[in-house]
Amino acid sequence: MAKMVNFYPVGIQTFSNIREGNYLYIDKTQYIVDFREKKMKYVFLSRPRRFGKSLFASTLQAYFEGRKELFEGLAIADYEKDWVKHPVLHFDLSGAKHMGVEQLERYLADMLEEQETIWGYKTHQVDANLRLKDLVKEAYKQTGKKVVIIIDEYDAPLLDVVHEKENLKPLRLIMQNFYSPIKMLDPYLEFTFITGITKFSQLSIFSELNNLDNISMFDQYSAICGISKKELTTQMKPDIEALGEDLGMTYEECLAELTRFYDGYHFSEKSEDVFNPFSLVKALNARKIAPYWFSDLYIHKTVNEYLCNFDVAKNYNIGDLPEIPFGESDIFPFLYQFGILSIKKYNPIIGVYTIGVPNDDIRKGISDSIFCRW
Repeated sequence: MAKMVNFYPVGIQTFSNIREGNYLYIDKTQYIVDFREKKMKYVFLSRPRRFGKSLFASTLQAYFEGRKELFEGLAIADYEKDWVKHPVLHFDLSGAKHMGVEQLERYLADMLEEQETIWGYKTHQVDANLRLKDLVKEAYKQTGKKVVIIIDEYDAPLLDVVHEKENLKPLRLIMQNFYSPIKMLDPYLEFTFITGITKFSQLSIFSELNNLDNISMFDQYSAICGISKKELTTQMKPDIEALGEDLGMTYEECLAELTRFYDGYHFSEKSEDVFNPFSLVKALNARKIAPYWFSDLYIHKTVNEYLCNFDVAKNYNIGDLPEIPFGESDIFPFLYQFGILSIKKYNPIIGVYTIGVPNDDIRKGISDSIFCRW
């Protein structure tokens, strides 16, 4: 078996663990440089699950905490000279799926208590929004530095009930309440970064925070998550050669097969070609090209029902791609945001996207009828 050059961080989403463990890290810090040069303050990014949003959020946390040693040799090391340490409040909502009202309220309370403990702060407040407000002010007071807020998977508590208006409403109100202080905290904030699967306006959670910069479909950020063709054929080339040797393929043949299975994602009108990072890393680590994306992945029940009769060979034309429907009549934006469909082309004259299944990883997962066994 040919020796692999890199160690691949399968299942690892923490930037410091990847860097300290000498795993391969595909450098995305040039995007942080871009944020800082443009003086961006409120940034929103939507991408499918398993596309590296949490790793990028973790990278931002390490940067704003001033952990210079973790960034040696990366793009941002040539830009940043001061490495100012800011207090960072990182809230991960990915663990808040399938919860009722009381469970969600306890989850938020637990997250806030963890942060309050870090800052040695005892609150008399009960409501989550007031605790968040006081926490930001306390961190600012203790350090004299503006605070960074990172909210990862902001929409996780709502996705399972997004088509159930009665169940969605009380959960959405809780999350609206939790996020409500962010706008008024502007004098105390250095940077705010929010990730999710769905566009923030679709769930009406950040209605008061009208200055969020949604970069999700900007060409210049199309490869902010995932692995671009250039990144694959430079930083990962020796391991493609090794994998090809194991599989009895030339480098070109192995690259073509990896492309057929894991490429095909486009997130803007003139997007770079983006490979699914989860499946690609799995394949290189396992030394086997196979479908990986659907393994152990929770799929929304509305998507489950639809995929039972889905034509994987067909492309679809759609107008307002980013909008998620609240009825079952138009499932395609939902499938796009879950990563099951991707942009094939865009017609700017009529404002229509052509979308379809991006690759064999998805195509074979659907064709194996794993969704219809429930």
